[in-house]
Amino acid sequence: MDPHYWPPYGLRLTTPRLELRLPDLELLDEMAALAVAGVHDPAEMPFSVPWTDGTPEQVGRSTFQHLLGTVAQWRPEKWAMSFAVLCEGEVVGRQDLMATDFAVTRQAETGSWLGLAHQGKGIGTEMRAAVTHLAFEGLGARTVVSAAMLENPRSLGVSRRIGYRPDGLEVLAVRGQPRTLQRLRLDRADWEAHRTVPVRVTGLEPCLELFGAAEGERGDGGGSNREDGGDGGGGGGGRNGEGGAPR
Repeated sequence: MDPHYWPPYGLRLTTPRLELRLPDLELLDEMAALAVAGVHDPAEMPFSVPWTDGTPEQVGRSTFQHLLGTVAQWRPEKWAMSFAVLCEGEVVGRQDLMATDFAVTRQAETGSWLGLAHQGKGIGTEMRAAVTHLAFEGLGARTVVSAAMLENPRSLGVSRRIGYRPDGLEVLAVRGQPRTLQRLRLDRADWEAHRTVPVRVTGLEPCLELFGAAEGERGDGGGSNREDGGDGGGGGGGRNGEGGAPR
């Protein structure tokens, strides 16, 4: 694919085991199939919006459409970069980095989900490390926020390993029941103190304007080909679940 008119298709994040990139139509279909196969125990609901409820056809189609929508609705003032996460060439999950008015706030948000068969292997930590590296080192973020249900220890564990701190609680109605969401916040100092996963970012420069992070506006941001860190860590997801980009 020629990414000239939409350079995010040329953006790549790589870690020791993973590649994160914007999915083309073929990968979109694979991601939809992975969502249909399951991303959590059906008896539980780790997401604030129960998007995994429905028939396989409904879940697959809504996943496909939602991913397409992140590109169609993108503006520098409000964007969501929804990465396909590949391990040895196989799609294993989705990792989002989102922001509103990033040029002003320098704050981004993470969200993710991971296929059931790929949980508990440290992949969640590695993919979250990739996007927090992009946020701080590539885009010049000052803070990154996330959240997970209190009953989701894996996702909360990933956040602790990356360096997020608790940032208050929120009660939501999910499936007609009250659920408590733990908000989380990561600043640059805590990120630098906890980063252990080497991350390489390529293809970022042509995308900076679309992120609201043009050269000269990024503060402490870094280059598009930096590589940092050491060994990887344990597994989980991002905002709202073992994975769960908010809907």
